[in-house]
Amino acid sequence: MSYQPYPTVGGSNQMPLAERGARPPALVNAVRLMWAGAALALIGAIVTLAFASKIKNAVRKAALKSNATAASRGKAVLTSAQIHTLENATVVVLAVVLIVGVLLWAWMAWANNRGRNWARIVATVLFALSTISLIFSFGRASITIIFVILGWLVGLGATVLLWRKETTAYINGQRI
Repeated sequence: MSYQPYPTVGGSNQMPLAERGARPPALVNAVRLMWAGAALALIGAIVTLAFASKIKNAVRKAALKSNATAASRGKAVLTSAQIHTLENATVVVLAVVLIVGVLLWAWMAWANNRGRNWARIVATVLFALSTISLIFSFGRASITIIFVILGWLVGLGATVLLWRKETTAYINGQRI
């Protein structure tokens, strides 16, 4: 019994891939929105980190208030050095989270542009997480809420476009 060789990439046994045709406008626009979301997230990160001193002051005030409460109950309090470390750690963690947000937007734009179904699903899950984040952001009113709302709107538009009929047909490899 003989077996047919498994097709390899670039080898002589290469089988032609089915042509999908041109990307539908809905997918093209979804990817554009994702790149816009990455740019918006980057601007939001820059603006947020420009207010690092205000963030540190807010952390210091919260720590001192917590110290006053702890001291009145006879519990341990944070030292000045620990508060300073907490301020810096808060800004570093915030910067990392913001940069990861920018990278996630860019990754989803790249992967969805290639017509990957898993990327469409991941983008939708990230949008759901963004929705939860938006709900919790309303309690902390600041200038950065504008970027959260705009990012959510961009994500909504991209998600709707990713699940349109023509995008689904393209991703599934069907001719429309």
